[in-house]
Amino acid sequence: MAQTIMVDLDVRSYPIFIEHGVLDMCAEYITGLKTGRRAIIITNDIVSKWYLDKVYNNLTENGFDIETLILPDGEKTKSMEWLEKIYHEMLSARLDRHSIVIALGGGVVGDLSGFAAATYMRGIPYIQVPTTLLAQVDSSVGGKTGINLKEGKNLVGAFYQPMMVLIDPSVLSTLDARQLKAGFAEVIKYGIIWDQEFFCYLEENLKKIMKLDKNHLEQIISTSCRIKADVVGKDERESALRAILNFGHTVGHAIEAIAGYETYVHGEAVAMGMIAESYLGTKILGFDDNSLQRIKTITANSGLPYSIPENITTDSIIEHMYYDKKVRNKKIRIVIPEKIGKVQIIDDISESDIAWALEQCRTQYS
Repeated sequence: MAQTIMVDLDVRSYPIFIEHGVLDMCAEYITGLKTGRRAIIITNDIVSKWYLDKVYNNLTENGFDIETLILPDGEKTKSMEWLEKIYHEMLSARLDRHSIVIALGGGVVGDLSGFAAATYMRGIPYIQVPTTLLAQVDSSVGGKTGINLKEGKNLVGAFYQPMMVLIDPSVLSTLDARQLKAGFAEVIKYGIIWDQEFFCYLEENLKKIMKLDKNHLEQIISTSCRIKADVVGKDERESALRAILNFGHTVGHAIEAIAGYETYVHGEAVAMGMIAESYLGTKILGFDDNSLQRIKTITANSGLPYSIPENITTDSIIEHMYYDKKVRNKKIRIVIPEKIGKVQIIDDISESDIAWALEQCRTQYS
């Protein structure tokens, strides 16, 4: 039986269903929605080989009229060019305001499909079916949709909530090892920003988690989703509290943009960002060295990068940080830890302090 987590947003509330094998019965869940029976499944050229037929067949066998669109894999697909192509495909498929967009894939597919749904005919229903760990624990929940510009990530987008999220942990067995590790960066983040006991659980069970032990996998997915649902329920549009979910992302997004969205996948950049922003915690909030060391250790033991390479300069990172959406009045705001389980959003951090923290991350950790 599926675990059910509600994202409580009044009339925009929706369920997250977590169950092994949910892709084999997705029509059972979607049938209950007050939508039309016409839908488009948007996926990518990797996920389509594994799961498109499964979802397509289940839906068509249960009376849905389905179109499909397969996108190239990779962060560069989150662009204005591909967004326009999706619009044209949706028009060609004669989708109307009651049709459904089904995002089958990782964060790129979910963000791009969600933004297309948010803006096509001023908004049509969409469903998230995340197939990467990162998407299952983070990007599929909360309604952030958007595309990248060359200057930075997610600079064009909308808050637009899905009608439901269907999470099948069994799909992670086909996930590339690098993507699995990248997704775990977001899981670590939840322990640092919200739940010290969860962070301890991750430390104690890391090996079993990385081996995709069924019970531990469901535990980290459900706990991560509950934390995010709790935060989003309190602050849907990131006016205050929700900004803590960006821990590691202010530096991480800058690194991704500088590298042209090719060298590092999202979770790898976030991992480096969490280390840098934790160093800022030691300088500004008295974050203790032992806690910093614990974050370094779990990051390293997860196979994630923990030092910023020399070819990504401090000046270029700081320059790109000014494109961050948390910037106010040209002042950089960063989420930094006070202790494991609690963070603060600090306004107007000096460039000299940021530079110091970034330089600490260039020393190889052993």
